[in-house]
Amino acid sequence: MTFSPLVLFLIAGLASPGPNTIMLTASGARFGAKATWPHLSGVVLGVGIIGAFSALGVGAVLQASPALKFALQILAALWIFWMAYELLRSKGTGRLSESERPMTFVEAVIFQWINPKLWAVALAASSGYGLGLPPAEEALRMGVTFSCVNLFVCTFWTYSGQLLSKLLNSVESWRIFRLVMAFLLALSALLVFK
Repeated sequence: MTFSPLVLFLIAGLASPGPNTIMLTASGARFGAKATWPHLSGVVLGVGIIGAFSALGVGAVLQASPALKFALQILAALWIFWMAYELLRSKGTGRLSESERPMTFVEAVIFQWINPKLWAVALAASSGYGLGLPPAEEALRMGVTFSCVNLFVCTFWTYSGQLLSKLLNSVESWRIFRLVMAFLLALSALLVFK
């Protein structure tokens, strides 16, 4: 069995640390994999939608409009910083308060529209791995491939977080985990502008 160059590119691009992988790892650790599945499913669908839209040329429109691109970068950075702040502010002691919950399916789908790492991967994939199919077929191929690869990536990171939670057996270890995850998430917000 051989993998297409697109699949190999997407494995490398989507599995590397970024906002989705960090948030899914933290959610898997904090809430467990089962409770994180709506978040995970929203990421998978949202990533597929962005892959499809990029293949239709939406990514080229963003590249051609610096003002729109900059506005989306600002919005993405602010949202990611807010999520890092919320993660840092959470109690994270192993016991959940009533107000704490994983990201919802809809929130995860919407987040993909301003996820800078995803747009970078989608733009590279649509410009470098297209097959020259009719637009609707190319969009379907990209969307399905993005979602399928990302299902495995998201599942890996979510369950890794859940496994990691077994090591977090004290208030101090949870505090350190939250600090590290919030720092990595905030750092990913700075990469929006590269």
